[in-house]
Amino acid sequence: MLGQVYAENRKATYDYEILEKFEAGLVLQGHEVKSIKTGHITLTASFVTMRDNEPYLVGAKVPAYQPKNAPADYNPEQARKLLLNKKEIDYLAGRTKEKGFTLIPLKVYEQHGRIKLEFGLAKGKKQHSKKEKIQKRNVERDIQRELGS
Repeated sequence: MLGQVYAENRKATYDYEILEKFEAGLVLQGHEVKSIKTGHITLTASFVTMRDNEPYLVGAKVPAYQPKNAPADYNPEQARKLLLNKKEIDYLAGRTKEKGFTLIPLKVYEQHGRIKLEFGLAKGKKQHSKKEKIQKRNVERDIQRELGS
């Protein structure tokens, strides 16, 4: 059951071809959870990386819920550990070592009271394929306009 969506990375589907999707829990502090639940999270320019065979969300910005009460050493762009099972971690570690594959965050949402991250195994699109997609969409829209009028 998918709950409220707090953030989406809309540019991800434009820049990347998503091959597979995964769901992971996030290791967060209490004030980060409150901040996310009020919609203060940004996924643009973020990615998932493997460090010491553990997945981390890097580059996502979670500002402090109450800036005056935030810990002195709080970094809104710190890497956050993702919670996956061992089989998924091993699979992703192998796939990301292949040339051209990367892990891109797609959305942050709530599921059964927990904050979850949906991310995808992606391959970058070439510039010409992006242009072809836009051109195809425009042609289909023009056809629909002619048929509708």
